[in-house]
Amino acid sequence: MRFRCLRKLAADRQGATIVEFALIAPALLLTLMGLFDMAHNMYTAQMLNGAIQQAARNSTIEGAEGREAALDAIVTKAVKAISPAATVRFSRTAYQSFTSVGRPEDWTDVDNDGTCNRGEPYEDANSNGTWDRDPGQAGFGGARDAVLYTVAIEYPRLFPIAKLIPGQSELMRMKSATVLRNQPFGTADTSTPVTRNCT
Repeated sequence: MRFRCLRKLAADRQGATIVEFALIAPALLLTLMGLFDMAHNMYTAQMLNGAIQQAARNSTIEGAEGREAALDAIVTKAVKAISPAATVRFSRTAYQSFTSVGRPEDWTDVDNDGTCNRGEPYEDANSNGTWDRDPGQAGFGGARDAVLYTVAIEYPRLFPIAKLIPGQSELMRMKSATVLRNQPFGTADTSTPVTRNCT
């Protein structure tokens, strides 16, 4: 009798589905949260890219320099519509040409140490009297300048991924940038770079 009850209990499959679901539910929920978090971050990145493209185009027209706050507010509004707690930081750096964006001023690296020093000749592209690893100048720049417009955002994750997966941050950080040339308003700087020697 006792063995028959044990055999009957071992063959009973009622409730097996609940136990199986309890075993796979944590992994399933973690996967779903990860997918939703990734989708939210991708959507935020797309919205940010679209907003900075529009703001950057509007920044290249004559008279835009006085409307810096209004142009940045467009991007901030687009980001905060998705992530209200986001912090947004802006920077504009003007260069004389697209080829000089983020590159050091041209120099002859005689000792191959990656830095202009010990009398090595260089072209002073921004006419400030010193060799610059990044010759860009903050702001909107002048006519025909290439302007690097960068927006960095930081916002709390939509889901508590950081508490469930080690090594993840509670804040999501992303940066987006675009380079556009100013319209030919006014007079462009056509001065020839002066060759100097590093000290």
